[in-house]
Amino acid sequence: MRRCRIRRIVATLAGLCLLIEWMGTVARAEAADLHANTLAAFDRYVQLTEARVDDERRGRRPFLWIEGLPEPQRREAEAGLRRGETVVSRLETRDAGRSIDVPDGMRHHWVGTVFAAGARLDQTVTLMQAYDKYQDVYRPAVRRSRMMSREGDHFDVYLQLFMKKVIGVVLNTEYDVRYLSVAPNKLQVRSHTTRIAEVLQPDTPDEQEKPVGHDSGFLWRFNNYCALEERDEGTYVQCESVSLSRGIPTGLGWLIGPFVTSIPKESLEFTLGTIRTAVAKER
Repeated sequence: MRRCRIRRIVATLAGLCLLIEWMGTVARAEAADLHANTLAAFDRYVQLTEARVDDERRGRRPFLWIEGLPEPQRREAEAGLRRGETVVSRLETRDAGRSIDVPDGMRHHWVGTVFAAGARLDQTVTLMQAYDKYQDVYRPAVRRSRMMSREGDHFDVYLQLFMKKVIGVVLNTEYDVRYLSVAPNKLQVRSHTTRIAEVLQPDTPDEQEKPVGHDSGFLWRFNNYCALEERDEGTYVQCESVSLSRGIPTGLGWLIGPFVTSIPKESLEFTLGTIRTAVAKER
């Protein structure tokens, strides 16, 4: 009996040690600063990316990403879209052929496309501009939503986001969103975060924000560039996301890694799939 009690005590102490170590690890993960050189490198990446998006709007490049694929890949992607699939790919913008390093940070660049059969462009735009309803349409990824102001095709929007991989993170985010007409059947939507703040103890009397740029670093910047094109059979919806997070500290890959490797792609797939489903319900 004495040996059993000793083993239980040892196991309990070991468990407490692991818990203390885990809590210390999470605390270290929370301490991340957005440095000026990190932001400068990301801004350079965005500048070059938006130069390409401008060319797509002006007709100097294919308007949709799938149209620029080699013919066998384009046919395969088109067939997948018509089957109701979401076609997603990682992208990289390069500076004169060179990769752009982001010191103390990681940039994430994805493009995805869905085809909403039978949907019209104006239906899709109406859905995208219903920002007050995002908390219902995109739940659980969006917990709260509000259109703060509108001037024509220019919107200021607030979204409270929820992300979970190993641990959950709640973020208060604000966006500058502009809708740019390209042709009667084509439209670009450009969205830039103007503020991201991590929320502590959400939905409690003690809810508060961490200092902007000094937090867990799971999302520091998030830009989204959408291209919509209506054709006879329906509307193509393409969204391209460019985001910035902290780098992965040594020994914290189990905690930080899932956020910075999985969430950008999964969030894009979720958003596009939800748009396709919601547009279908509106028809």
